[in-house]
Amino acid sequence: MAKESIKARERKRSRLVELFADRRKALKEAGNWEELQKLPRNSSPVRQRNRCKLTGKPRGYIRQFGLCRNQFRELASNGKIPGVTKASW
Repeated sequence: MAKESIKARERKRSRLVELFADRRKALKEAGNWEELQKLPRNSSPVRQRNRCKLTGKPRGYIRQFGLCRNQFRELASNGKIPGVTKASW
């Protein structure tokens, strides 16, 4: 489980990306790289890290479900994720 400070940092980055998205897009289209450099670093979407919604783990992330592999397996085994069944052949 990730520390709360790490999760809070990611939430802050997400807010900044949303806040500066329009301004960043306009500056890129205009080619105004000097003004783009003056924006906060964390407003760039590249700096975001995919994390599990439940635990905050950055590794083993499954995009389709927004969970790490451990939580996905546990929830799928308990039948908490609709449409997901264990494979058998």
